[in-house]
Amino acid sequence: MYSLTILIATGAITLLVGGAIGLLIGRRLSADGQRLRDTERKLDQMTQDKRAYENSVVEHFSQTARLLNTLTDSYRNVHNHLASGAETLCEDKGPVSLERLQGGAEDDAEIPAHLAQIQPPLDYAPKTSPGEKGMLNEEFGIERQRKPVEER
Repeated sequence: MYSLTILIATGAITLLVGGAIGLLIGRRLSADGQRLRDTERKLDQMTQDKRAYENSVVEHFSQTARLLNTLTDSYRNVHNHLASGAETLCEDKGPVSLERLQGGAEDDAEIPAHLAQIQPPLDYAPKTSPGEKGMLNEEFGIERQRKPVEER
């Protein structure tokens, strides 16, 4: 009924399929397979934790940027409010508002010439003679003793 070749081929195929199934089951149940699956789970968990951390960092800095923009707008509004009040109450001689500065057309924002003169600080330290070093000199108040020169 069946030829010997078919029986041998069927037996060989059955043996290969059975061996493959046995190998897969053995790997599933072995300690090395369990350690590999644990390692893969830990790696997946760490990858998810890293993504969650990165997302929280991005959200934190986005929220910080939004809050700083709100703070900047609030400061601008307070400055403009104070400047407009000063302008009204000081008969147009008060500080310049940001809105007027941004226009750039008015000369009220320029610094007067007498305020623009910049000079270094003067040394008003008391001196007994013009050659003496003043208080702003870097050697002021430092007493140095000279070492006697050794004779040989």
